[in-house]
Amino acid sequence: MKRLLLTLLLVSSYLGMAQTDLNDYKYIIVPKKFDSFKRENQYQTSTFIKHLFTKNGFEAFYEDELPMELYEDRCLGLLAELQDGSSMFTTKVTLVLKDCRSQEVFTTIQGKSRLKEYTASYNEAIRLAFTSLENVDYQYSGAATKREPITVSFKNDVKKLEENKETDSKLNESRDSMVQQKATLDEQSYKDLRPVESDITKKVESEQEKIQQVATTEEQIYENRQPVSSNVSKADMNSTKKISDVSGAIDIWYAQELPNGYQLVDSTPKIRMKLFESSVQGVYHAKMDNKDGMAYTKDGKWFFEYYEGGNLMTKELNIKF
Repeated sequence: MKRLLLTLLLVSSYLGMAQTDLNDYKYIIVPKKFDSFKRENQYQTSTFIKHLFTKNGFEAFYEDELPMELYEDRCLGLLAELQDGSSMFTTKVTLVLKDCRSQEVFTTIQGKSRLKEYTASYNEAIRLAFTSLENVDYQYSGAATKREPITVSFKNDVKKLEENKETDSKLNESRDSMVQQKATLDEQSYKDLRPVESDITKKVESEQEKIQQVATTEEQIYENRQPVSSNVSKADMNSTKKISDVSGAIDIWYAQELPNGYQLVDSTPKIRMKLFESSVQGVYHAKMDNKDGMAYTKDGKWFFEYYEGGNLMTKELNIKF
């Protein structure tokens, strides 16, 4: 009983502090593309998060549609970040709100979903994460606009300047006297007092010169990213043709669990192949387009074998489970 009361007290204190912090900010900034995703509003994450903020009483705007007040002072708002910790079979997200100095002001609980359809899974996980904000009675207090202005004092600066001038004058007189005495004794020694470029300075200038010489349009190197065709050869393990993307790397296919096997999808996502369990561990009946064959693992790699025109063909697969 005491432990339960202590837990409730800590939760209440946290919610109270979180409410006070959130009340200091007038706006929520929602990115159109979160760092964890490749495309804008992927799985409707941006639109759904903005909708939930508005539903909970916040003024939410996309990062490229800010009101003039927030555009001129970003410290009036908090930036929403979606941290994606999803695994193969579970979607896991946490929402973090940061101020204009990238300091975390509020972090939600982690929302989880095991739905297999991505959009529905992310929406369910985000909705569960938002339960942390539903318990906060948000009301903007205007504290973000009450920051004390920075004051600059020039007191005693004139006095210090005069003292510095007097000190510099004495140092100059002493130095001139020493130089004159040295020149009288040894004229060559006086020449040694001239400033000399250090080896480090010469090296830096040399490197800068080299950089400037090669930083021309003609010297730039561009990677050719145009798609290239690939041929499928006969199944020889030493000359196996790979399913490649435009950059030459094997396409990654993501495995989604089925009742009797897996379906492999690309990043579109589009179903590229289905694997059905067999009586042999690590060997699956496979179907891709109009090709039927088998998929198996060997030396840590996955291969797809099928017959085409009477010839046994083999393709290497890049499967992420």
